[in-house]
Amino acid sequence: MTNARKICLLLSFFLYILNASAQEEIKKDTTAQNSKGVLVNLTDGFATTVRHTGRKIRKVGKEFNAVDTTFISPNLYNLAFMLEHSSWYEYYRLGSNSNNGEQSISFSPNANFKLGVYFGWRWIFLGYSFDVKDIFGGHKNKAKKTEMALNLYSSKFGVDLYWRKTGSDFKIRSYNGFQLNTPTKNMDFNGFQSKIKGLNAYWIFNYKRFSYPAAYSQSTNQRKSAGSLMAGFSYSQHNISFDYDKLPTEMRDQLHNALLFKKVKYSDYSLCLGYGYNWVFAKNWVSNLSLLPAIAYKKSKINDTPQPHTHWIKDINFDLITRASIVYNNSKYFAGAALVMHTYDYRKEDFSLTNTFGTLRVYVGLNFWKKKEYRHK
Repeated sequence: MTNARKICLLLSFFLYILNASAQEEIKKDTTAQNSKGVLVNLTDGFATTVRHTGRKIRKVGKEFNAVDTTFISPNLYNLAFMLEHSSWYEYYRLGSNSNNGEQSISFSPNANFKLGVYFGWRWIFLGYSFDVKDIFGGHKNKAKKTEMALNLYSSKFGVDLYWRKTGSDFKIRSYNGFQLNTPTKNMDFNGFQSKIKGLNAYWIFNYKRFSYPAAYSQSTNQRKSAGSLMAGFSYSQHNISFDYDKLPTEMRDQLHNALLFKKVKYSDYSLCLGYGYNWVFAKNWVSNLSLLPAIAYKKSKINDTPQPHTHWIKDINFDLITRASIVYNNSKYFAGAALVMHTYDYRKEDFSLTNTFGTLRVYVGLNFWKKKEYRHK
């Protein structure tokens, strides 16, 4: 390459750099001059997007909560305040079937009671509850119970999310297949614990005339009696710990081999089909009963060892979700009680486990801040 050509190339590169710098300065000046307009446009665009999204959400909400107003009247208020008293129930039965006959032990703790304060926006309630025994030190040196739940009841569908951890204050409630000289019924037993987490989702077919929210979240009012078929699915995971060494010596020495385990862990996959009915027996009163039997497949581990699944049909069991409630709601004030129970049945050739848990709620509250569309009616 000649020197003249090298000089030409260097001059061209230098001019290119100068031009690029000039263009960059022009761009900066233009940006500086128009930054206010750009920011305004961005702000307007963001606000438009938010408004559009809000309209979409409201439209979807209306579609999911469309009702026949002859049977169901909507909630007139935006906010609610509620006081609640709840009690937690749980029951576990371990069983075995061998050449020596049948054997079973049942455990459950004493009922515990909670007080709660809640604020609600339409169908969402947030609040805090505490165990009454904690005030008086009744749970000293006891493993505390924990329960978290999220329930959504819309016109068309319902969803339950839950996580529960039991305490260590179980009692031996009953037993069968033991020859004991010393009765052990209602004896304290701190060798049992359970953790459960799960999801239930179900579709309500006659949603325009049958209102689950009227019976369980006080966000609508059932005006005429109606029922509906419901179908759904659920998933739950169960972790059971059982320290049989803490049983009375007489009972421990007679335990069948199938009950000599430390841990049972199983996952439950189920499909359910059931029916619910709202009975309006007086003005502003409604009572509900719904049953959702489920056919379930269970995959399990005992003492952290996966169980064989060569005969998958034997891992099919039956579960049940039961709900019942009674509510008084005159739109402004409401009061009522609700019971939700879950029953899971796990069975192998020589071993069975039935666990039932549920919550009974008694509450009273009021609605306030009337919605804009109802303020002049």
